[in-house]
Amino acid sequence: MSDSQQKFYVLRAISGKENKVREYLEAEMRNSDLGDYVSQVLIPTEKTFTMRNGKKVVKERAYLPGYVLVEANLVGEVVHRLREIPHVIGFLGGGDPIPLRPSEVSRVLGTLDELQEQPEELDVQYYVGETVKVTYGPFNGFSGVIEEVNAEKKKLKVIVKIFGRKTPLELSYVQVEKE
Repeated sequence: MSDSQQKFYVLRAISGKENKVREYLEAEMRNSDLGDYVSQVLIPTEKTFTMRNGKKVVKERAYLPGYVLVEANLVGEVVHRLREIPHVIGFLGGGDPIPLRPSEVSRVLGTLDELQEQPEELDVQYYVGETVKVTYGPFNGFSGVIEEVNAEKKKLKVIVKIFGRKTPLELSYVQVEKE
């Protein structure tokens, strides 16, 4: 079998079960002759950064939830075997599997590379008038209202009531959390 017959197809999976589908597929590829027909299984993911307890937490989430890319040569029973994998709904389009065009494949794979190389970004947006709680620094535990947001510098101007007086504080995104 030549690799030129291998094309990318999109399997629809239950959202949130993409990794389980990949595990089942890879196990099936190792334990049977499915590995002769399927060469790779990809789940488009992106890294997101959030703040928890004053620490930056990296999470990886599905870029296209509910979809798994499979590079395969669909001959004989391979289509049926892929549809029978647990948590797989079927192929994209419903009927006969349609391979992705090379331009679509390069766009998805290019986007994957781009998402992996993205600079670290916090996945939180703040708005004027929103109430936040200070989680780090000398004003830890105080709550205040956002008066100004500087998204470029990731800074907030927060008005906090201390001893009955309104006090302005300039805090970074990592020093506060939404209430």
